[in-house]
Formats: sequence, structure tokens, C-alpha cells
Amino acid sequence: MAKKPEAPAQATAVPKKSNLKTMILIVVALLVAIALSVAGTWMFLSRSATDTPDESVITSVSKPRAIYEVLTPAFVVNFKSQGRPRYLQVNVALMARNKADLDALKVHLPTLRNQLVMLFSSQEFEELNTPLGVDLLKQKATVAVQELALIEVGKPVIEHVLFTNVVMQ
Repeated sequence: MAKKPEAPAQATAVPKKSNLKTMILIVVALLVAIALSVAGTWMFLSRSATDTPDESVITSVSKPRAIYEVLTPAFVVNFKSQGRPRYLQVNVALMARNKADLDALKVHLPTLRNQLVMLFSSQEFEELNTPLGVDLLKQKATVAVQELALIEVGKPVIEHVLFTNVVMQ
């Protein structure tokens, strides 16, 4: 039988130091990342807890609380559009910040209601049939009420006129 030539003897023990060094570096990097994450979180939480102002400071800096006056009954106006009768019903609320000024304006509520009815009925139905049209009407109503308040009370009083319900048909 033929003999197989013997291969030269190779060293089977390859040093594993490079794999061991890589593993140690990865573990150290993970530990550093975890430590930095914990330290950052701790600093963020401790800073936000000490930076929050007192509640007394918050109330003195912020606006006064909003006061709402709902005008009842709802405003109903009619239109003639393309030969058909059309209707608009609007529930209105006034937003103010000063109760005494709002009470002074309430005395002139009949004039205010008349002014809003005249404003609502002077609009074109086709323009009001879009969200932009309703938003523009809200802005016009705010300006009209503020002008009336300036004349009657001496200050704008109302910050916003809000439409709580709008129905068109």
C-alpha cells in the first residue's frame, strides 16, 4: 500500500489573545455607554426638578383665567341664495379675562346682539359654506364686539368671539 506523505506538524494552539482583547473592549464600551446614559438621565431629572418655578410664580406670569359668557338664544338669520331660502344658526360665546369689564358690557347686550345679527345677515351664504368663511365671520364678529366695547365701556373687554355651534341649511 502506498504511504501518504505526512504533512508537516502545525501548531494547533493559535493564541486567542486578539479575540479576548476584542471582547474586553466591547464589554468596557458597553459599561461606559450605560454609565453615561444613567448619568445623563440623572442630570436631566435633577435639573428639571430644580428648575420648575413655584406655582405662585406661574400664576403671576400667566394670563388671568378666561371667563365665558354664552349669548342665548342662538342667532338665527335667513338668506336668499340661488332663489332658495337658506338659514344660518350660530351659538355664540364671548371670552374675556376681566369679570368686572364683562359685567359692564352685559348692560349693552341688546346693542351687541343687534350688531351681531346685522353682521351675520349681511354675509353671503356661499362664502359661509366653507370653513374659511366661518373663520372669517368669527374674526369679523370679534372685531365688531370689541369696537362696541370700546365705544360703550372704554376698552376692548372681549378677547375672542367663539362659535360653539354653526348650522347652515
